[in-house]
Formats: sequence, structure tokens, C-alpha cells
Amino acid sequence: MTDLKNIPGNVLLDPQSEHVRKTDAEWQQILSPEAFRIARQNGTEPPFSGKYEKNKAAGWYACVCCGNPLFDSAAKFDSGTGWPSFWQPLDDKNSVATHTDRSHGMIRSEVLCERCEAHLGHVFDDGPRPTGLRYCMNSGALRFIPREGEAKP
Repeated sequence: MTDLKNIPGNVLLDPQSEHVRKTDAEWQQILSPEAFRIARQNGTEPPFSGKYEKNKAAGWYACVCCGNPLFDSAAKFDSGTGWPSFWQPLDDKNSVATHTDRSHGMIRSEVLCERCEAHLGHVFDDGPRPTGLRYCMNSGALRFIPREGEAKP
């Protein structure tokens, strides 16, 4: 497992804090309007529109809100859905949490940042082996940190 604190270029907000809690006004000062809409208001971006959907560079995907490392690029795959998709989170206990989402007349598993509860996307059970999971994420809720020597997308 990667030591989450040693990912180069990662800047965790409040690094000593286990959980990050801010008001909507505080999040709005930190985030772009699109990141706020997606991560703090449970929004989604249109398919095939996100900046990381086609990213193939090696690195890590962190929460746009708090910097919590979420996914390694080694777990990313092309799901054909139009959103960045991963077959497993970086750390099972510290990266993401799931919550039942009953919005829009569906029952889905919403994926949240474990640290700040930002809405990231949803997880489905139609992914590749070895997990069989597809973490379907919004680029607007993520920040990419390239591995040393890799170009940014």
C-alpha cells in the first residue's frame, strides 16, 4: 500500500485532522464553481466531458476538496461510460466510503471521500477482475498528481 502522506505534490488540507468539515461558504472559497457543484452538491458532469476520462498518465487521483488520495492510476480502466473508472480505491479504509443513493428514481451506491464526505460518483458491480467493481467518478471531484517524471494531463 502507498503511504498516503508521501505522494509527491499532495497537499492535504488540515493534515492532522482525520475528518475535514467546512461550511458551504468555506468550500465555495476553496473550490471552482464546477467542483463545488459536483463534490458538495452531489452533481455530475456530462459523460465524455471530464478532463481525466481519457488520462493515461501514471499517478494518483486525490479529492479536489481535501487532497485525500483516492485512486492509483494502475486501477484505472476504460469503461466506455464517459467517466474515469477504477476497479479499486487506493486504500480500502481511508480513501472512500459508500452510501445508499435513492435519488433520481434509482438505488445506487454513492462514493464519498472518506475524509471530507465529498461526492465523487457511484460504484457498480460490473467492473473488471479482480474486484468486479466499477468506481465511476467525476473528473470535477478529482485532482491528478502525476508520478515523478510523468507529464500532467
